[in-house]
Amino acid sequence: MFVLGPSLLSLALDSSLSLCAPPRELYSPLLTEKILQTALASRATQYPQYTDRVAGDWLYFAPDTWTSGFFPATLYAMYTRARLCNWDTENATQWLTLGRQWSTAEVPLESNNSVGHDVGFLSYPFVEELVINPHNETAISAVNRFASDLAARFSSVVGCTRSWDTPNPIDFQVIIDNMMNLEVLFVSAGLTGNNTLREIAISHANKTMRNHIRPDGASVYRPFQQKTWIESDVIAKFTAQGYANWSTWSRGQAWGIYGFSNMYKHTGHLDYLTTARRMAAYFLTHLPTDGIVPWDFNAPLDPPRPADSSAAMIAVNGLMLLSQQERSLSPANDTGASYYQNAAMQLLRDNTQLAWRPEWQSLLANGTVDNPQGNNLTGIVYGDYFFVKAGNDLLSMGVASC
Repeated sequence: MFVLGPSLLSLALDSSLSLCAPPRELYSPLLTEKILQTALASRATQYPQYTDRVAGDWLYFAPDTWTSGFFPATLYAMYTRARLCNWDTENATQWLTLGRQWSTAEVPLESNNSVGHDVGFLSYPFVEELVINPHNETAISAVNRFASDLAARFSSVVGCTRSWDTPNPIDFQVIIDNMMNLEVLFVSAGLTGNNTLREIAISHANKTMRNHIRPDGASVYRPFQQKTWIESDVIAKFTAQGYANWSTWSRGQAWGIYGFSNMYKHTGHLDYLTTARRMAAYFLTHLPTDGIVPWDFNAPLDPPRPADSSAAMIAVNGLMLLSQQERSLSPANDTGASYYQNAAMQLLRDNTQLAWRPEWQSLLANGTVDNPQGNNLTGIVYGDYFFVKAGNDLLSMGVASC
């Protein structure tokens, strides 16, 4: 049984972390209005990824982009919201119809895409469709083909799926984001009975656990390069979006919390739960006093480091998933579950208060796409998706109401 250490236990029992109400913006009519306006104003042939920094208007990209699954997945999440909140049937049907329409331009990517490992993110709306209609052949085909695409990137020598193709065939890069893409392997394995997909996910998670996570629980962004096709050594560990190779990029840390919590959910392997706890501990104990998630936990304070609301929302979802896994233990770890749930709620409130921008097309502002490239202080489509998903999960958990 996992027992919280003294510092985390004191946080769990601290009245300041008692379960607070979710931010009212999470269930605001304006949230619904904004998403609907975007869905109806565009033709679903290009996808919003992030906004400009002034007016907050969406910038659109071709379907062959790693983020293109998030907006249609948000529309499916709104269908779920309609069901959870007992909205009328016509309203719910509208969201489902829009989700299906917005997924259509993704279908050709099943056989031809350039996103590498991120096919898992492309699969999100099709996975959501299967929850609604497990017999939908379009969704079944999409999930299975995206899973096959990801599995084809697996090297038994390295034990991981390759992130991107590189000019040097023995240069094998693996990033922490890959942990989020493993879900499609489990879903496809459930559809097909192909246990190899499950084994690939486990191998990748085991190698990531061994090579991406520092002793203090912080994540490394890109750790591997493969030396030969018959043996593999880690010869470089470095960042692309963080402040420095030794620092901790907050979105990568959030991917890890969620990814390892999800691996425990699928396998019951306690090492994954332990890793998720370690990564969550680092994230929560390195937050500034105002609770706002910075782009990088170790970036200098002068000049002021930008926030990343998308990292915050991913971490909120990861912490809630971790809380659920603590309650699934036998006996349940109620102390740990309450701690992670309370921390998620506080993180959600603090970062929504900063990032909610009524006049923008996105739900949230203050996101950082890629700070080294100067792409910060924007709305981000995956930040919005995880914001809506957090609201749905709280409703499903019975700790919020519409």
